[in-house]
Amino acid sequence: MRTRGGVCYPRVGGAGDVCFQKKRKKDFAGERCVCRKRNKISPETTTGRERASSSSSSTASVDLFDSLPDDLLILILSKLSSTANSPSDFISALITCKRLNGLALHSLVVSKASPKTFVLKAKNWSESAHRFLKLCADAGNVEACYTLGMIRFYCLQNRGSGASLMAKAAIGSHAPALYSLAVIQFNGSGGSKNDKDLRAGVALCARAAFLGHIDALRELGHCLQDGYGVRQNITEGRRFLVQANARELAAVLSSAAASGVPMRQLLTWTPLPHPHPHPHPQLGHLTGSGCPLLSDFGCNVPAPEVHPANRFLGEWFAARDGSPGPGLRLCSHVGCGRPETRRHEFRRCSVCGAVNYCSRACQALDWKLRHKAECAAVERWVDEEGDGADGDGPVNGGDDEMAEKKKKKKKKKKKKKTTITVTVTELENAGN
Repeated sequence: MRTRGGVCYPRVGGAGDVCFQKKRKKDFAGERCVCRKRNKISPETTTGRERASSSSSSTASVDLFDSLPDDLLILILSKLSSTANSPSDFISALITCKRLNGLALHSLVVSKASPKTFVLKAKNWSESAHRFLKLCADAGNVEACYTLGMIRFYCLQNRGSGASLMAKAAIGSHAPALYSLAVIQFNGSGGSKNDKDLRAGVALCARAAFLGHIDALRELGHCLQDGYGVRQNITEGRRFLVQANARELAAVLSSAAASGVPMRQLLTWTPLPHPHPHPHPQLGHLTGSGCPLLSDFGCNVPAPEVHPANRFLGEWFAARDGSPGPGLRLCSHVGCGRPETRRHEFRRCSVCGAVNYCSRACQALDWKLRHKAECAAVERWVDEEGDGADGDGPVNGGDDEMAEKKKKKKKKKKKKKTTITVTVTELENAGN
């Protein structure tokens, strides 16, 4: 028998037959007839095997999952998506059944998806992945807005849509999106050199730095040091650089403590083997191996974790022979992946000219991790196509080394000229 709640009373008997008891009674004519009456069965009279068979039959006939309300399932799926450590953690819920597939794509679920849910590989990019990111972005997920915006702006060359998605994420106080928009403003990406807006880039960088973005802190410090888009303030710029280093070291130490890495290996100070070959002209006394706090701490810290969007950009262009287009170059920092949108958009190293960077923050990180062991002064010439004509000068804010050599030669010439003048005067006096 089935009740209104959908629960069946258990049937007794292996085959589900109802037990009957035959009784004989007399009819009106005095003859005996057979009467079939249902026996009353109590739990005390049923055996264990009969109860097990009855419970298994009732469970097979009723699916308790169907009785769960949708609101409860959406809440559970929201918790799952917000704590997912990989895309497979969330996709496994999608392929479970048709009902979970529909509820897992609810706007309340995808709007809370964790950043690790959108860790995509460039080789696995497809229209379905594009639609999934678009669905999450439309639901208001700022991480999906930023990831899809970076892919559209740099990979798919859809500048307007990509910039609007990053702006949507920036409105939601997404620090990487604010910093990416600042880099676009500094370089005039997607437009001409005249489309640069240094003041807007500094404002976006300041907002991202306020939210604790380390690269934005470092970029803002260099801007203040060099007076790039803002009034020059060397002391304040140096303070931002030290704060960026402190935050970077704190992030490494916290992650090391969580993973169980010994602190002694990270806190052992190893001074830089050689000072920067091209220090800032006004801050030369602060560089060197004297204070680890002002030289990136000198600690053996690992490279910071690369954002999934930047890793996607690197894989995307690596699969295309590392060239975003004819005459275009990638940022030399391995953790960036940003390409040029026009020729000579990025600036080259002021010493060797062999590497180029989209920002001062990328230059500082690449110098600390790799380039300081490779950088060497090289005599550079401007090629026939005008290589370097659209550049923005040195990345680290200092003068070009070739310009310094010319200044030294001019000083030597002035000294020689003064010496000759004095000698002629002495000869005239001696003749008189």
